[in-house]
Amino acid sequence: MNSRHAPFAVSPIAAIVLLLGMTVALICPSCQKEKKSIVESFSDPKDISSLTTYDVNTLISDSGVTRYRIRAKEWRIYDKADEPYWYFPQGIYVEKFDHNFETESFILGDTAVYFSRLQIWRLRGDVRIENTQDEHFFTEELYWDQQKKTIYSDSAIHIERVDRIMEGVGFVSNETMTQYTLRHTTGIFPINQETRDNDEEARPESARSREDNAKKYAPRRRPST
Repeated sequence: MNSRHAPFAVSPIAAIVLLLGMTVALICPSCQKEKKSIVESFSDPKDISSLTTYDVNTLISDSGVTRYRIRAKEWRIYDKADEPYWYFPQGIYVEKFDHNFETESFILGDTAVYFSRLQIWRLRGDVRIENTQDEHFFTEELYWDQQKKTIYSDSAIHIERVDRIMEGVGFVSNETMTQYTLRHTTGIFPINQETRDNDEEARPESARSREDNAKKYAPRRRPST
């Protein structure tokens, strides 16, 4: 006896649902792989800051003695990196104290990186330094080795002293910038005392001390948008 099977009827709606299901099944694996790769690209702890803080104003000790003050608008810590470091993308102001908690010098820059294991700072951009001798240093990049207690750079530098202006390329100095050597001097220009006096009179009173200069040049809050 011959048996015949009745044709299986599929409604148009069911066909559409079935077709969509097959399409999703084919697409989903590639979507999942794409999402996974995106997540993995941001999951490496070396590339993610373990801590980010804002409006920093903190004191740092060395061998139990307060030596430095740091001011910055943003501070990111990458302690999982192969070479752990701190990053200051919005600029930094570093003030160095002597044993009597008096300011020996201050350094500021547009951006800064501190390699915490090596104890080396790298400042870039509009880098400025002032010491107790009322000398002003301007450069685009410098390194500060806290272990060796030296500051150095291979970039061009402009130095304003009481009696002269000095320019050169590359320098090395002690931490307080009171004993320094230019590697290649490109110019020395004497300053006329009368001109200097006029410049001093033209400067506002608040800009004549190191502390007020520090406030003037320290990183400021960016205007909200």
